[in-house]
Amino acid sequence: MMEEKKRVKIKELLLNGQVGSDVLAKGWVRTRRGNKSVAFIALNDGSTINNIQVVVDVQNFDENLLKDINTGACIGVNGKLVESPGSGQRVEIQVASIELYGAADATTYPLQKKGHSMEFLREIAHLRPRTNTFGAVLRIRHAMAYAIHKYFNDKGFYYIHTPIITASDAEGAGAMFKVTTLDVNALPRTEDGKIDWSEDFFGKEANLTVSGQLEGELAAMALSEIYTFGPTFRAENSNTPRHLAEFWMIEPEMAFYDIKDNMDLAEDFLKYLIRYALDNCMDDLDFLNKMYDNELIDRLKFVIENKFERLAYTKAIDILEKVDQKWEFPVFWGADLQAEHERYLVEKHFKKPVILTDYPKEIKAFYMKQNDDGKTVRAMDVLFPKIGEIIGGSQREEVYEKLLGKIAEMHIPEKDMWWYLDTRKFGTAPHSGFGLGFERLLLFVTGMSNIRDVIPFPRSPKNCEF
Repeated sequence: MMEEKKRVKIKELLLNGQVGSDVLAKGWVRTRRGNKSVAFIALNDGSTINNIQVVVDVQNFDENLLKDINTGACIGVNGKLVESPGSGQRVEIQVASIELYGAADATTYPLQKKGHSMEFLREIAHLRPRTNTFGAVLRIRHAMAYAIHKYFNDKGFYYIHTPIITASDAEGAGAMFKVTTLDVNALPRTEDGKIDWSEDFFGKEANLTVSGQLEGELAAMALSEIYTFGPTFRAENSNTPRHLAEFWMIEPEMAFYDIKDNMDLAEDFLKYLIRYALDNCMDDLDFLNKMYDNELIDRLKFVIENKFERLAYTKAIDILEKVDQKWEFPVFWGADLQAEHERYLVEKHFKKPVILTDYPKEIKAFYMKQNDDGKTVRAMDVLFPKIGEIIGGSQREEVYEKLLGKIAEMHIPEKDMWWYLDTRKFGTAPHSGFGLGFERLLLFVTGMSNIRDVIPFPRSPKNCEF
């Protein structure tokens, strides 16, 4: 056993380690090279994308110990921190003692080589955090989660935990995962042959939530400004690079905000998060910029340096209809805009992020506030380069009669929405909110091209391994 002293993280050693000091570092071997006299080990503990070089005088160590120190092995090293003669690193460790915590068989460890495909790494999601790419993504994911909480906390918002198990469907989409304790091999039935949910745990049909918005609105009607940040679930049989079955959503809801206030908050929020990434994650962003997307950092700066363009959906349709370009999806008033349309507006026409408002009521959710024209609602979508929509939101309908009429029009059972309607009966107030898909944000901030590569353990059709 090596002499016990306080371990110092590699990030701290590289930044602030004092030359000449005795240090203890622990981590996983990324590479080992050298000759019969000296071995050079690249050690990484996940605190930074950068490795620290560990220099081993081979004659001072047991041959059986050294043969087990290969890529993937976990070790601790005691030694002296010295100036590094090599370029690209300030210091390295001259080793006095080594402890092997866990060997990694060089013939079976899957990450021996560089350049593995993303598809292969998804198959070994339990090991892919050890790669440079996924270490960088996960550190950025953490930083963005922290920045979200800090932003809202500093603005006086309250963090509300909305239910994961719910009887409501906020989106009206119907693609929800059932939650039940019933025996699926012997389901109780009513006289007309339907499943008798009264015998289930909750006495009614229950699902995993698709959104915390509706419950968030209830809290906003008491605390004024709240946000949710939690997992949501969609049972869509979709295998695209933009869809997950389990993902995280940030959903602020604000009493006394109109649609303009909502847009102001969304723009400020996104710029804050991207600025935070540039200020605190530059080593990881530099790596991703170099390895995957050489326009990444420029695109992040593009967002924070430009005021978002704001225009009505109708105006956007006018612009798109005049474009001399063949669209995969046709453009007409009443069409739900696709990513190709959204990206054209951002990247080609305005050359800045765009916020679209006042969408046709037929293509938006029942809770959005109706405009006086009878045709549109006070919806808003924030559009970014490369990915299209990143935020969707609206001013919410606060008038009881209008909301009730919309629920009936969309054939949503009123008996299931009594609690939501109550907030319009007792002390209703103008209010607004929006939703930001956390993984959609991370796609933009990291430059990754597949949403399954910005969440630790992706859930998608036929994929629930870990």
